Amino acid sequence: MVVVPKKEDKWRVCIDYTNLNNACLKDSFPLSHIDQIVDSTAEQELLFFLDAFSEYHQIPMALVDEEKTAFITSHELYCYKVMPFELKNADATYQRLITKIFRPLVGRTVEVYIDDIMIKSKTREDHMHHLQEVFHLLRRYDMKLNPSKCAFSVSVGKFLGFMVTQRGIEVNLDQIKAVMEAPIPRNKKELQCLTGKLVALGRFIARFTDKL
Repeated sequence: MVVVPKKEDKWRVCIDYTNLNNACLKDSFPLSHIDQIVDSTAEQELLFFLDAFSEYHQIPMALVDEEKTAFITSHELYCYKVMPFELKNADATYQRLITKIFRPLVGRTVEVYIDDIMIKSKTREDHMHHLQEVFHLLRRYDMKLNPSKCAFSVSVGKFLGFMVTQRGIEVNLDQIKAVMEAPIPRNKKELQCLTGKLVALGRFIARFTDKL
């Protein structure tokens, strides 16, 4: 067990579930295509960015599976009553839940990718109605939000690594900064790291794959 710091003076407990994950079959529930989601968010007058509180920890573990998450500390043996982040199928499980919750709205007024949720409205007249629809579903499934990470009634914002604006999709300046400040690669691992940062900018560079 390792405890690592998070933003806002919070901490996250990290458990090595390698053996448990190796014994589990992979959940094949598909994640959404990021490019398709991002493209569908362009040219909206108002946007709402929502962040779920403690994401995966809002999903209770099945009682028979709780003991499988057991871990040892210097004082006691513990197990999770909610889904921990390190499980192999945590992403797929959360995506399945969030897709089920927002199924009536996804692709129309809501876009979701795991724990990233965005409400989009083409007119100001629609935006309160769209927000009410989402809050109704959140209450129905007892899902909680982190208000400090939510943004309401904005015209521009970051979503899945891109800047979403009324004009369309724009490059995230943080990604450009990461490339500009990256050191010259000295080995294969550092080269792969730099390539990963460049790939994030690929859709904004003509004939990008030819230049790599």
